[in-house]
Amino acid sequence: MPLSRWRLRLLIVSLLTVSFLGALDHTVVATSLATMSGDLGAIDQMSWIVVSYTLASTVLLPVLGKLADLFGARLIFLTSLVIFLVASLYCGFAQDVAQLAVGRVGQGIGSAGLHLMPQTIVGVVTTPRERPRVLSLIGVAFPIAILVGPLVGGFVTDAWGWRWVFWINIPVGLVALVLAVIAVPHIDRQPARRFDVLGAVLLGVSITALVLAAGWATSGGADLPVIIAAAVVAAVGSLAFVMVELRASAPIVPLRHFANRTVLMSIILSTVIGVGLFSVVSYVPTYIQMAYRTSATVSGLVPIATVFGMLVSTLVTGWLASRSGRYRLFPVIGTALAATGLFVMAALPPGLPLWVPMAAMAVVGVGTGAFMNIIVAVAQSAAAREDTGSVTATVSLVRQIGSTTATAVVGGVIGAGVLAGLPTGIDPALLTPQAMQTASAAVQAEVAALYSAVLAPVFVGLGIAYLVGVVAALLMPPGRLADTLEEPAPALAERTP
Repeated sequence: MPLSRWRLRLLIVSLLTVSFLGALDHTVVATSLATMSGDLGAIDQMSWIVVSYTLASTVLLPVLGKLADLFGARLIFLTSLVIFLVASLYCGFAQDVAQLAVGRVGQGIGSAGLHLMPQTIVGVVTTPRERPRVLSLIGVAFPIAILVGPLVGGFVTDAWGWRWVFWINIPVGLVALVLAVIAVPHIDRQPARRFDVLGAVLLGVSITALVLAAGWATSGGADLPVIIAAAVVAAVGSLAFVMVELRASAPIVPLRHFANRTVLMSIILSTVIGVGLFSVVSYVPTYIQMAYRTSATVSGLVPIATVFGMLVSTLVTGWLASRSGRYRLFPVIGTALAATGLFVMAALPPGLPLWVPMAAMAVVGVGTGAFMNIIVAVAQSAAAREDTGSVTATVSLVRQIGSTTATAVVGGVIGAGVLAGLPTGIDPALLTPQAMQTASAAVQAEVAALYSAVLAPVFVGLGIAYLVGVVAALLMPPGRLADTLEEPAPALAERTP
């Protein structure tokens, strides 16, 4: 039964609040990492504060998606929020990095639900045509969190101490919990079916091995044989997972999703976002500092332009898609725009005014935002209603895996390229933006040219990833999103040959 207008508005406010809480936590903590690890006396173990969270949130996505299909998205949503709040409280009391990492695992589990369940709930209680608009409203939580998170994290850490970075979640989360209990409707569960435990374990092992292999390969945190072993475990685990899913009565990731052309193209487009944008945004500030000789504060303007473009584009295209019911044009135009912006970044010589790379990356943000949430709505509309949770989780999972692995590859390429081309006489240990500010003009010019030369093929490669997205968008069957809650329309449910 469709929700009344006031109930839908209350639901949007509730889901937006919870989504913002989950997205903000990650960006706030990032600002306080050095303070946390230093206070706990474990600077060398800083990465575990991030890795524990990332692994837990990635591995649990498909599990929570399937649990939502089996037991109802409302129950999983409220449970995830409670787990997140309890874990936040525990993190604030941590006495060493091991305890903090355990708490971050709990936060990651809860955060996976806070990210996934709002999208799943929208997919269950709204009509296909309403979804792009509603998902775009909820989706603004992510870019806003990126914009304000570092400022909030720095302010809270400086004013009250790093433990309040976690404790501040409690009052906000309790308000969100009350709103969620009132606003989120009860959702029918499926008839009792056996949960795919073996599939969940194999997928978890495969994802964990892949993420660790990618991280170790980038950071040098393990020897080459260990990295190869982790990669082999990921490959063998993935093959075993596919074999198990083919035989499971209720697979955790139904492989029939990949036989549906609309869902498959949505999955490819989601992977393109993870590979093409999320993998490079963390490296752009350093590139701007070194190639354009700016301060750290000024270099932050470029990712801000990217995120702001994404924010505006998400809202506008979500409204347009819901108004017309048409959806294919947005990923076609969006991927083409993003590819153009990245190719422009690759062609820019060092030393141009800062507004030039800001404009280019803003175009990338606008292009990505044009279809980022729409493809979730389209995938949900193309899948059977009982698969809403799992198809939403699959779209999110491939984006996160693509981002994690591509980030490792991009970081490795940049690191190796800079070291290989470093001018004679410059100590790599001193190759920091601060050191370059005091270096001679000739050295600054050499380093700027080096970073431009190293990053150019990276931008080209990521632009090519978006061109793959253009092809995927063109292959997506045309159609219109339905005005009622019903089974997928023939065009949306079209299967691959």
